[in-house]
Amino acid sequence: MAVSGGSTAEGKLRRTLGFRDLVVYGLLFIAPMAPVGVFGTLDAKSDGAVALVYLVATVVMAFTAFSYAQMVHVAPLAGSVFAYARKGLGEGPGFIAGWMAMLDYLLIPAVAYLFSGIAMNALVPEVSRWVWTAIAVVVTTALNLWGVRAAARVGFAVLAMEIVVLLVFVVSAVVVLARDGAERGWLTPLTGDTGFSTTAVLGAVSVAVLSYLGFDAIASFAEEVTGGSAKVARAVLFCLVLAGALFVVQSYLAALLEPVSSAELAADPVKQGSAFYDAVDASVGTWLHDLVAVSKAIGAAFAALAGQAAAGRLVFAMGREGRLPSFLSRVDGGSGVPRVAIACAAVVTLVAAVWAARRDDGLDHLVSVVNVGALTAFVLLHASVVGWFAVRRMEGPPSWWRHVVVPVVGAGVLVAVILEATATAQLVGVCWLGIGLVVLALQWGRRTA
Repeated sequence: MAVSGGSTAEGKLRRTLGFRDLVVYGLLFIAPMAPVGVFGTLDAKSDGAVALVYLVATVVMAFTAFSYAQMVHVAPLAGSVFAYARKGLGEGPGFIAGWMAMLDYLLIPAVAYLFSGIAMNALVPEVSRWVWTAIAVVVTTALNLWGVRAAARVGFAVLAMEIVVLLVFVVSAVVVLARDGAERGWLTPLTGDTGFSTTAVLGAVSVAVLSYLGFDAIASFAEEVTGGSAKVARAVLFCLVLAGALFVVQSYLAALLEPVSSAELAADPVKQGSAFYDAVDASVGTWLHDLVAVSKAIGAAFAALAGQAAAGRLVFAMGREGRLPSFLSRVDGGSGVPRVAIACAAVVTLVAAVWAARRDDGLDHLVSVVNVGALTAFVLLHASVVGWFAVRRMEGPPSWWRHVVVPVVGAGVLVAVILEATATAQLVGVCWLGIGLVVLALQWGRRTA
């Protein structure tokens, strides 16, 4: 039904994206240099085995990526895990999966915007970091409202810049290591510099998965892709493998350049946030420090752009299915994007990001909660694969290793990672889940009244 302003109340998204566009959005959301901000924390938590942490995290997320690839063929719709859980498990679990993913999709852009504001404040301290944060939100929201193709074009340029800076770092690090040798043992990024601990590595993995959250957002563009769901599945797997390789390489090199031990970082948390930059400063020089900082500021803002776009599409899908207010399902006739849903997601993100930017402990509060929502949604994703293919057998006899073994193992690993998350993150996740269950109960009550 048409409405004024060139929108539709129950619209369809326009198919304009190709494989490259999907990869750009995925890598933008992930950010090729994502380990820069959390390197010191992961190094301290893992007892120095930071490269191993990213290897394990890549394997953990590979199970999830594989399940995404299975379900995107079943439900090539916006909303990704919300749509998949509805298909495989039913309306109730579908809503809960979307609800838990929404916590992730709304807060991860806020974290990225805050990273951008902090980096810009370090370069131009005369302007408060909350102002820089707000500017980043406004600029990227305008691009998202303009249209998905326009945002993808600008995003491609930003992604190219990030990759160039990463290559400069890799080449500079290799030259320094070849000339001066490593500060730590060559295998310590894989084995630890103070001894190996499985618990320490898993605890660090629960934080490291923050770097990967974004490859799954590709699936939320399933209704805007030319060429079918197979292209989405390939893009999801490609982004994860490429990001994992980039993360392992840069964390391995940074660990070899790190002039202080993981124990010293653990004893002085203040140093953890700047550990990557300190290693670059001490080994290569201030020029690379500044280059990485500028790249991080711009890259973080555009990682938030991709996250905001995915959040808007999740909100759009839940509105279209009656799980959120129906006005959120409107699609603009001119741009072909769900502008109302994107604008609403942007407001929530802006409030969270600016609130955090005005507090000294704001970043800690945001980072501590974003992972639990996503990981819980991923567990339901794995359950959806089993439910659709093995229990309901909607597509004939199942492949036991693809439709049972992989998702069950993947879900088990995710549960183990959730159990190693901080108590604050677990508490917020339980509270958010509780609110979702209340909302679901109210919706069922209205439908049966």
